[in-house]
Amino acid sequence: MNLRFIINRTIEFYNKNGIMKTIQKILSKLPFSKQKKYEKEENENYKLWIQNNEPNEVELEKQRNHVFEYEPKISVIVPMYNTKEKYLTELIDSLINQTYSNWELCLADGSSEKKEYVQELIKQDTRIKYKFLNANKGISENSNEALKLAEGEYIALLDHDDILPVFSLYEIVKTINQYKEAEFFYTDEDKLLEEKENRIGPHFKQDYAPDTLMSYNYICHFSIFKKSLLDRIGGFQKEFDGSQDYDLILRAVEEANKIVHIPKILYHWRMNIDSVALNSSAKPYAYEAAKKAIKAHLDRKGIQADVEDSSILGIYQIKYHVIGEPKVSIIILNKDHKKDLKRCVQSILEKTTYHNYEIIIVENNSKTKEIFKYYETLQKNEKIKVLKYEGDGFNYSKLNNFGVEHSTGDYIVLLNNDTKIITNNWIETMLGNCQREDVGIVGAKLLYANTKVQHVGVVLGLTGVAGHVNLGLEAEEPGYMARNVISQNYMAVTGAMLMISKQDYCEVGGLDEAFPVAYNDIDLCLKIREKNKVVVLNPFVQAYHYESKTRGYEVTLEKQKRLQEDEKRLKEKWKEIFQKEDPYFNINFRHDVGNMRIRTDRIINQTEEEI
Repeated sequence: MNLRFIINRTIEFYNKNGIMKTIQKILSKLPFSKQKKYEKEENENYKLWIQNNEPNEVELEKQRNHVFEYEPKISVIVPMYNTKEKYLTELIDSLINQTYSNWELCLADGSSEKKEYVQELIKQDTRIKYKFLNANKGISENSNEALKLAEGEYIALLDHDDILPVFSLYEIVKTINQYKEAEFFYTDEDKLLEEKENRIGPHFKQDYAPDTLMSYNYICHFSIFKKSLLDRIGGFQKEFDGSQDYDLILRAVEEANKIVHIPKILYHWRMNIDSVALNSSAKPYAYEAAKKAIKAHLDRKGIQADVEDSSILGIYQIKYHVIGEPKVSIIILNKDHKKDLKRCVQSILEKTTYHNYEIIIVENNSKTKEIFKYYETLQKNEKIKVLKYEGDGFNYSKLNNFGVEHSTGDYIVLLNNDTKIITNNWIETMLGNCQREDVGIVGAKLLYANTKVQHVGVVLGLTGVAGHVNLGLEAEEPGYMARNVISQNYMAVTGAMLMISKQDYCEVGGLDEAFPVAYNDIDLCLKIREKNKVVVLNPFVQAYHYESKTRGYEVTLEKQKRLQEDEKRLKEKWKEIFQKEDPYFNINFRHDVGNMRIRTDRIINQTEEEI
């Protein structure tokens, strides 16, 4: 373990976050911490998942006898360096025992000397190719040498101390047959302790999510590329040694015809003292290489941004440059509630470091004299104007559309009056995201008054028609795979605080006025996604949300009926989307709780045939 590196990281974290957060960070790593308790519980649930979802011997035999319409050769690429006999034995056994047989193993050995046990192991099967390099050329060049041995139509990357479950290649070829146009496949993975049967820490991933991938290499293992794709983009690049796979993946997603995620555990990442799987500080140079790979990716896409470390090692924050100084219109609806509105507006005026913005308050049938007196005070500020909406009743969509119609900004922020801005550079941060061509909507992390999470992304089908994920976690608690603290993609974010370009807003017809109170924000996000744009949740923008103070919760029979009608309308309007799994969640997570908890029942993916 690199003690000096850990000390430097701790000092760096302290300088950036202060003593209290540093103490909290240290405590979270202790065996009795809330995070460790959660991990222990989930590892127990994972054992049940394995029992109920991985193939038994009867199913494995069916796999061995199955004939696919298309049976491509899979070239498994492994760069070796002083590989332990035990590890190489288990790796080779895991391939020889595969239920799909059309594979080859390409080993490029950069060890200091030839090992006798290696020569014996590679004689076991004619599908094993081996090249001794006479020198260690580094991980990228060693991998390129292994790549030269490959004759398969698809290339799969495997580390020299990891192994594959026996059904891994079968599931991959099964998916290749379903998506023959795809050029890049990746799978879920878990970690393997030195004791062979001790599997823990499953990583159930999102489908391809560009912002998640720039936060950290969530794709990682198991990556499978069409050989023609690698021929186009080139092999591994030496300057990214330590994060060479990350660089390759980033180049692959730029060029791949289609990217397919297989939500099954098809790779076991071994945890040993020299592995990042167990010890995140094992290879400190890898983190600098990762930042360099992300920056190169952004440069190739013509995006101006800086890549910085976050508070968690191996997770990165992308700070996009704002191009020009576009005007931002902040739309706030209000009926009475002077106290809430005043707190919201004051937080904007006091916190905001961006200058070119306007605040548009849409007045909706207020009754109290004090609110109109407050409006008079507000309008003395040239950045603020109050618009009186003449219609009766409350229609959130119609009121916001009215506000946008009278706005003069290039970008729109929808903001609830029961919010309070926390982040000083919130507009610049959201605007940097929103100016990207592939981004349609940017959301923020919203906190309850007690600093627990109220919103950090919306998942379709979660606890109903759509739910807030990671609800109730501590603001800086990492959550599952740090999904509570990274920039990432979701199908939707809440309209309580979101940014969208005015052009996109108008092109999709704004908020659908058929949704007067609920789900109009979900509908807006889905309309934006129809334009092939992504929705980004940026947790580095934060605000308090004193939820539903203005309009109240859906507790009366009348309100419950209205909510049910809106749910039905949303599901009918987006029927095809709701028939599928949310691509930014994972079919292996429970849907009855807000956090990412592992399902333990038998899961049948409706998009594929059962064996």
